[in-house]
Amino acid sequence: MSRLKHYMNDDGPLILDGGLATELEAQGAKLQGDPLWSSRLLHTNPQAIRDVHNRFLISGADVISTATYQASITGFINHLDMSSEEARELLMSGVHLAKETVERFVCDSRPAGTNKYTVHSLHCVSVNYDAISLCFISQEQRHPLVAGSVGPYGAFLLDGSEYTGAYAEEMSVEELKAWHRPHVECLAAAGADLVAFETIPSIKEAEALVGLLREFPNSKAWLAFSCKDGKCISDGSPFTDAVKIANRSTQLVAVGVNCCSPALVEPLLDSAGSLLSPDMSWVVYPNSGEEWNTKQGWLASDKESALIPKLSRTWMKQGAALIGGCCRICPAHIAELRRQLKGTSPASAV
Repeated sequence: MSRLKHYMNDDGPLILDGGLATELEAQGAKLQGDPLWSSRLLHTNPQAIRDVHNRFLISGADVISTATYQASITGFINHLDMSSEEARELLMSGVHLAKETVERFVCDSRPAGTNKYTVHSLHCVSVNYDAISLCFISQEQRHPLVAGSVGPYGAFLLDGSEYTGAYAEEMSVEELKAWHRPHVECLAAAGADLVAFETIPSIKEAEALVGLLREFPNSKAWLAFSCKDGKCISDGSPFTDAVKIANRSTQLVAVGVNCCSPALVEPLLDSAGSLLSPDMSWVVYPNSGEEWNTKQGWLASDKESALIPKLSRTWMKQGAALIGGCCRICPAHIAELRRQLKGTSPASAV
């Protein structure tokens, strides 16, 4: 068995979901400029989050991420006027409602005549994704996973530094660990299947997260970086150095990139392909590649949004075992991604 024996799939990479906030906004949520971003809805409209999770599941996602990217105990206390304990419970609720949505999805998609309490035998297969011995329940039933989202410290600062990592220059590794510790504690206690450290812009913050993960020996995680070009992460450090730091962990199942242009993924993975630990895989979930304008927001382009399904086979050949999307990637894109990589429509995937 490899590092993530609970992955239940037998026919290629696991499909991640897309942009949770993108879909929430498409359904009418007003998130721009909110210091809590989508995590505010854990408090004000949890059903909206459940609905989006469900849409991604129906579209074929094998893994859904919690609405906790920009959540923090401090943020909830400051902006929702709640106690520390209430803030912890709210953060944990992100995992609870995601898991509840998965269970309802599994129940609703169970083939007719299947006993609700039947436990299918697990089978393991050795595939060409060295990081993971992919395991699966009998093909008639898949059981998606919940990844507890942890964004960078810069997301809390609300100054765009999650895409520069500039704040890390003024902080120590221990200070960064102290910031992230309550978040990871809550996700682990709530029962997230794994932790998603995502959009990490700096080497120092990566070091902090890898060190912090050791404090939770029963947790598995992936580590995804924001990147400025085809060779470097956002703070200017070579992606190769980022991969070397990830290799220090025995709990990381994957390392890779997210919220960058799809066009950057192939050169980034190529730059560090020889360094990837045989116990790990690549995780890849870029944004749509569309341009962000500070006054107008995202400048929509259907051509750009179609890049992820088109390029995904290349990433799979490079060794990516976790593939999905980030900002501006909606359920329809995930459905097309599944068709491209698995040859199945979402309806036939359950």
